Amino acid sequence: MAQHNLRTVIGFEVSRTLGKKRFWFITLLVPIAIGIVMALVILGNVSAADTAASQADAKITFTYSDASGYVDPAVATALGGTAVTDDAAAITAVKSGKEEAHIAYPADPATTAVQVYGADKGLFGNGAYTGVATQILITSAQDRIGDPALTALAQGNVPVTTTTYTDGVEAAGFLGMIPPLIFVVIFFLVFTLLSNQMLTSTLEEKENRVTEMILTTLNPTVLISGKVISLFIVGFVQVLVFLLPVLVAYVFFRTSLNIPELDLSSVTIEPGQMIVGALLAIGGFALFTGTLVAIGAVMPTAKDAGSWFSGLIVLMIVPLYSLSLVLSDPHNPVVQIFTYFPYSAPITAMLRNAFGSLAGWEAAIVITELFLLAAVVLQVAARLFRYGSISYTSKVSIRTVFARPTRSGTRK
Repeated sequence: MAQHNLRTVIGFEVSRTLGKKRFWFITLLVPIAIGIVMALVILGNVSAADTAASQADAKITFTYSDASGYVDPAVATALGGTAVTDDAAAITAVKSGKEEAHIAYPADPATTAVQVYGADKGLFGNGAYTGVATQILITSAQDRIGDPALTALAQGNVPVTTTTYTDGVEAAGFLGMIPPLIFVVIFFLVFTLLSNQMLTSTLEEKENRVTEMILTTLNPTVLISGKVISLFIVGFVQVLVFLLPVLVAYVFFRTSLNIPELDLSSVTIEPGQMIVGALLAIGGFALFTGTLVAIGAVMPTAKDAGSWFSGLIVLMIVPLYSLSLVLSDPHNPVVQIFTYFPYSAPITAMLRNAFGSLAGWEAAIVITELFLLAAVVLQVAARLFRYGSISYTSKVSIRTVFARPTRSGTRK
């Protein structure tokens, strides 16, 4: 009977949530926004490419003076330059509109700025002057060096490949961190979007005053468990909806959006890290969901529950403000507190798991802590709901709910 009731609650909660226009509006708002941004980026990239192409095809004529002796006259002439010796006269010609631009190279371009004077072409158009002035020096230096390899070294174009090892095995590096970090993104995104649903899942029945009828046929634990499980299912649906535009963008619009091609062969997936990340995300989601349901069972209205909800959000995101400390010194006392404190543990532990600083025994402790506390909170939420279901205008007294009954049937 209890299993049948649980299935009934889950089916009802999932169908009720998925049947709401507001849910789909909020859920589809993210992919729609992503689609709009994608369209704007594509249009912007096309416009920028056209502008860059037109600027690349456009030739400018200019005069130049060279006090350094580094400028190759052939290079300057090829780019539209004419050598002069009188800077003042050249600048006057630019002011009067007779010349388009004048470039004055100092004796030591490495320490003294090159002076460029030109006709105003707008914020972006004026960049062509700087590009020409710089290109002349670069090409002249390359011609003087002669050796392409030395030219690349002089510019700092030195490819470096770093290989690190952990316990004699090659470490995965940054690409190995990406898969476990996905759980952080999913946890944060789903919780943010479903938090209101979590908070109001019990308040709706209380405010509609139908809880007495519900509790005549359902055990409170079954009802609360069904609500929590239904939130997991709804969250999974939202994740699928969010991933769809990302996959479409990568498969069909990768070139237009300038998305780099991912070499999946270089992405290392550690099964242990992925399992730990999934368990941390599930345990954390269960804990926060149960806590919000318990808050909803205690408070008479959503407005009264708002301050408690804000506190939970703060506890959840606090580790993100100490991200540099989590990365640089994971054994710092502050990071350790965040790792084991239940409501900051999910984000902190998932970050440390992705960065490889969460030991196996630490992961076991945190996962056990999250699931055990989630089960306790679920039981507490059920008991609070039992007594809070008839309290419509005031908060439920925790002392009253957990007071031991006396022989006469009253509570101490």
